[in-house]
Amino acid sequence: MLIRSEALADQLAIDRLLKNVFPTEAEAALVRALRENGHNTLSLVACNDDGEVVGHLMFSPVQVGETDTGVQGLAPLCVHPDYRQQGIAAQLVREGFDTLNEFGYPACVVLGDPAYYSRFGFKPAADFGLSCTWDVPAEAFMAFEFAQGAFEQASGEVAYCPEFDAL
Repeated sequence: MLIRSEALADQLAIDRLLKNVFPTEAEAALVRALRENGHNTLSLVACNDDGEVVGHLMFSPVQVGETDTGVQGLAPLCVHPDYRQQGIAAQLVREGFDTLNEFGYPACVVLGDPAYYSRFGFKPAADFGLSCTWDVPAEAFMAFEFAQGAFEQASGEVAYCPEFDAL
């Protein structure tokens, strides 16, 4: 499995994958809007041996409190149903973390299943003094520091890019 940055030629395949994996077209529209508005910090694809896109992960900036701290939001993450249970999503997340850390981004937040995301080191965002702008279960909103102490200077309400409001 090859994990690499999204290329322009991948966009249609990513769109099809998102529409196949999620129950509505909202995530596909979200990814297109984030790209179009310049809110795509990092977009990775997983390609099978035939070069087909079978997995996708995107990170976009979030605002913590009143400041732009460089913290990134992980969403969406998906793998084609025929390729699940092979560790592809985990490879995408780890590669994304490595890349963001290498580029100096301090931390990441995610809204998702605590049992799944905790295995990557995500902890409840509340442990860092963070809350989500949306009314979500506290345990589902999590954070991960690439650099220890990344949230010492940043706490409060986390706001995702406006494109997420359409979900």
